[in-house]
Amino acid sequence: MGRNTRAAAAVAVTIAGAAIAGCSGSGTHGSPPTTSTANRAGQAQAAPTESNPPGDIPDNQVYVPYRPAGGSFNGFTVKVPEGWARTVKGDTTTFTDKLNTVTITSAPASAAPTTASVDATVVPELRARTPKFAAPKVSEVTRHAGHVVLLTYRGDSAKDAVTGKVVRDAFERYAYYRSGHEVNLTLTGPVNADNVDPWRIVSDSVTWR
Repeated sequence: MGRNTRAAAAVAVTIAGAAIAGCSGSGTHGSPPTTSTANRAGQAQAAPTESNPPGDIPDNQVYVPYRPAGGSFNGFTVKVPEGWARTVKGDTTTFTDKLNTVTITSAPASAAPTTASVDATVVPELRARTPKFAAPKVSEVTRHAGHVVLLTYRGDSAKDAVTGKVVRDAFERYAYYRSGHEVNLTLTGPVNADNVDPWRIVSDSVTWR
């Protein structure tokens, strides 16, 4: 091979190498990335799906006044969550939705309940009929209707007829009294549910007529 031929071949190799390097070094001319920067930014900005933990009452829940129509005493009203299923049995009315329950009971009483009387009479009764009854605590609190006795405790729910599951429940039992009548308001929901505000709305809504 002559000198001129070898020189021409070297120049051709050099040009080809430069062309290959130029193609491989540019992201514009190479293969497109699997995930674009725009897509990644869009994914990062997407709002997460919101959901309430089991038993949480929604913040937008509407409450409506309820007044017992019959029974031994109907001289009061209480706000209950709108749309919950209602069951009436004698002097007891129950409102239920999924894992939460509001139970309202009225009865004649010779004297106002006290922390001592609730601890001595109500706690043993509930312990006998509540599965895995635990952590009873009796105190006096103030609500719109005045001073009331609050009993908090925990227990197992009844077994679900469909799933067979049992839920560990937290209970708040408020005892109100006026003019020879006692009204008991029991609020029940799973122990992990955050229903502080809804239960405060209901327990603070009892109004004597």
